[in-house]
Amino acid sequence: MMKKLTMAAAATALLAASVTASADGLKVGMITTLSGGGSALGVDVRDGFMLALDQSGRSDIDVVIEDDQRKPEIAVQIADKMVQSDNVDVLTGIIWSNLAIAVVPSVVRQGKFYLSPNAGPSKLAGEGCHENYFNVAWQNDNLHEAAGGHANDAGFMKSFILAPNYPAGHDALTGYKRFFTGEITAEVYTELGQTDYAAEIAQIRASDADSVFFFLPGGMGISFMKQYAGSGVDLPVVGPAFSFDQGILNAVGEAALGVRNTSQWSKDLDNAANQAFVTSFQEAYGRLPSLYASQGFDTANLLISALDKADVSDTQAFREALRAADFTSVRGDFMFGPNHHPVQDIYVREVIMEDGVLTNRIVSLALEDHADAYASECSM
Repeated sequence: MMKKLTMAAAATALLAASVTASADGLKVGMITTLSGGGSALGVDVRDGFMLALDQSGRSDIDVVIEDDQRKPEIAVQIADKMVQSDNVDVLTGIIWSNLAIAVVPSVVRQGKFYLSPNAGPSKLAGEGCHENYFNVAWQNDNLHEAAGGHANDAGFMKSFILAPNYPAGHDALTGYKRFFTGEITAEVYTELGQTDYAAEIAQIRASDADSVFFFLPGGMGISFMKQYAGSGVDLPVVGPAFSFDQGILNAVGEAALGVRNTSQWSKDLDNAANQAFVTSFQEAYGRLPSLYASQGFDTANLLISALDKADVSDTQAFREALRAADFTSVRGDFMFGPNHHPVQDIYVREVIMEDGVLTNRIVSLALEDHADAYASECSM
């Protein structure tokens, strides 16, 4: 039985969580988005993380969870409180890159560890890297680089590309352009949280593009795909998993069928750890896991693996234990590069209907043992 989570009662219980770590234990501060636009992403990271802790049976890891409301100023206030008043040892949970950029540098400078289960801005992968910062998901550009490579393989010559105007959006289009060898007919940045894409779709219609690449996570992607499907524009779409992941597909509906998207994880990855994770997540929460849930799960298991080797009070030993990444990832092989970002395989997935449910299946390997483009700028 889950110690902390059944979906109805979980939100209230976890948001109110404020506990004190045992003398020889570890205290985690989770700052994530649990309300408003994009809350499904934070809920999935939280649920994956807590599932791993529950399965570990450990009683020496305590978690304080708070909602950042997708606002940088709120995230900073929470982080300051967690570090200075709650005395957390490790922080995690942030979904959005603008929040990560606001929070992470201060946290690690104060001697705390930050484990990112999602946001991977280029600013923190290159010159802004830090020995106490580990990204367990990806560097922002990675999935988009794979999408650019897939667009080449699909024979696309002219891409219309768009993303929100915030750090991850700029990283996304940079990543796509780094690998796409064709022509970019237009590069458009939308407002973060935008829901009306009539103007952008009109631009696509008027362009001479043969394909569309977009990065619009959460509700933004749902709105865009619904409007695009109803517009009559029939250019093929390519995107990262963020716009076609499990928590989004049901809302998008059949307009997503057949769309190819890129991801470092999929529920059909053929390894025992992933199969067990998918089954146990469904049993615990009554829904299929998403990319975000898998990242939360891996982040918790990395943390557990480090605590098995070293006490967090021994900063150097604990850092080395994290760097070793001695845990069984649901992705299969996993290792950190020199800037503490993953070196991993990235896949092309296709949206399908399976037993009446929209989901993804892997169709090819896009990039093997892929590292990010900013590691050489990290002087760590």
